[in-house]
Amino acid sequence: MKKKTPKELILETLVEKSTMKQVVYKNTLATFSDMEKVAKKIVTDLKKNLVEKDVSVNMRAKGRFEFEIKVAGDILVFHMHTNVFQFDKSHNMWNTSYIKEDSLRSYCGMINIYNFLADSIKYNRSNDTGYLVARLFINKDQHYFVEGKRQLGFLYNDFINASINGKAIQSIIESSILYVLDFDLLTPSYEMMQEVTVFDIEEITKNMKLKTGKRLGFRFQADSDAIE
Repeated sequence: MKKKTPKELILETLVEKSTMKQVVYKNTLATFSDMEKVAKKIVTDLKKNLVEKDVSVNMRAKGRFEFEIKVAGDILVFHMHTNVFQFDKSHNMWNTSYIKEDSLRSYCGMINIYNFLADSIKYNRSNDTGYLVARLFINKDQHYFVEGKRQLGFLYNDFINASINGKAIQSIIESSILYVLDFDLLTPSYEMMQEVTVFDIEEITKNMKLKTGKRLGFRFQADSDAIE
């Protein structure tokens, strides 16, 4: 067999990877579009069945790659990343026969789900922290898995067999809502709050910029979800 020239290898790799990444991007965009439609149905159904009308449940589209769901005092932000990623070589997915048979399956689009306090958005408190609840990965075969907190981390991890569909999307959104409703705001430690400057208190009064979040700091891998 004739050995391929560097030029031939470059062209072959460009075609193969570019085609695959376009497929992954289209699959991810289609999934995100479906998520937005399913989210609208979930919100509409919740609003119809809410007995307490003072409890707010709403949805808002924020462009092609982002939408948010407000449930009481929480906001879930769904954001699709426009790039395609490959698993890190240390990721356990590389040990599966599914990836070993076709390494191109390791390239995925990513949809992140963040949790913010509704008041953080309402009052434009730019210092407040959000919290990464989960991230959904979709590959060229439309297989998916979720990295996330609590039930989100173990209910949706059958990447080898699971194909993304409406039922899975609804379950992921509902699990995300349940997680944030059960994830309560914790009081910052007294030591962290005991000293403020005159400038700080003036800014707090003017802009409500006292840093607030369900957990101070932005943690994902290390956080155990234990009550602190």
